[in-house]
Amino acid sequence: MRRATIEFESDLRHKNEMKQIEAKIRGEAQVERENREIRLERARVEAREYRQTVLESITTAGSVIGNGVSSFLSEPDKVATVVGSLTLLAGGIYGAKYGIGTFTRIVESRIGKPALVRETSRLNIVDTCRHPIMTTKRIFQRPSDPLDGIILRPELEASLRKIAIATRHTKANNGFYRNILMAGPPGTGKTMFAKSLAMHSGMDYAILTGGDIAPMGNEGVTAVHKVFEWAKTSRKGVLLFVDEADAFLRKRDQERISEGIRATLNAFLYRTGEQSKKFMLVLASNQPEQFDWAINDRMDEIVHFTLPGLEERERLVRHYFDFFLLQPSLTKSHRIRLAENINYAVKCAEIAKRTTGLSGREISKIAVGWQTAAYSSEDGVLTESMMDAVVDSAIAANRQKQEWRHYKLPDTVEAVPN
Repeated sequence: MRRATIEFESDLRHKNEMKQIEAKIRGEAQVERENREIRLERARVEAREYRQTVLESITTAGSVIGNGVSSFLSEPDKVATVVGSLTLLAGGIYGAKYGIGTFTRIVESRIGKPALVRETSRLNIVDTCRHPIMTTKRIFQRPSDPLDGIILRPELEASLRKIAIATRHTKANNGFYRNILMAGPPGTGKTMFAKSLAMHSGMDYAILTGGDIAPMGNEGVTAVHKVFEWAKTSRKGVLLFVDEADAFLRKRDQERISEGIRATLNAFLYRTGEQSKKFMLVLASNQPEQFDWAINDRMDEIVHFTLPGLEERERLVRHYFDFFLLQPSLTKSHRIRLAENINYAVKCAEIAKRTTGLSGREISKIAVGWQTAAYSSEDGVLTESMMDAVVDSAIAANRQKQEWRHYKLPDTVEAVPN
């Protein structure tokens, strides 16, 4: 009986709790529905008010702007002032932008030199500050003999002297320079004459080499343009000497020429299409037959440099013997003496006969070899046997170079068996 009563009370309590929970849920749902309607109504009211505010703001702004524009346009003085101010502002911005670039290029052309220029006599601010004494000497230096220290065949010397005189008068009369092609074996005096020609004519010289331009690819176009722009800024005029020019000025109809070299060649042709009062072009090559036909068309004169003959070789031997041996032996600061039992006039003539086929550069290296042999001896005395040994070595080296020069690679290479 007691147990049944307890179960009845528990069941009744459970039912009451369930009814309370159900009533609570229904109440919360009713409140949520009412709140949702209130929130929706509030959102609609807020959206309506926001839209109304935006429309009123747009209307007000349009009215203000319209009135301002109307007032502004009704006064021509204000219009002119504003337009002028905007124009000056835009001009100042673009002027500063491009002015800085132009100023940078001018400073670069005055202070520095293009990357392609290996050597130049043109003065700049940096060199002037570093070497003031040398700069002063160069400024007051008088023109010298264009063939001073250059030993060539008489007919070639006469031709080069005419070129030097014509170039000097062209510079003095502000005329158009003639372009020159110097062809011949290496070591025959082409670079020496180009430098001397520039100094004799009162011009600056700049030495370039085709081997530096060929590997640059597409960047060679920009580099070539920089060289010619730099040359135009010179007051004295620039002699542009391009050594080994056939490295990048070769024929364009060859299939093996790269697009970069082709573009560089076209840029070079564009810059040299007309005669110039600012620069003189001098090309040097050992293989002029490889030049593009347009390059040959731009050359006004062709000079052939040949290997020195017997008379020229003897003059060269005497000249370099005096420069590298005789003059140093007369000073106490050099450890070098000449043996007394040698007739050097006869010896120089003998060496000239033995050095057939050698260039002026190779003969100068023989004299340097004599000097080195004297320095390396115990007593610093140059003997006849030492001179003969150096000459024999130079002749053997020249013979080996000639064999390498005439050696041709086979057209086909046989496969090596495994």
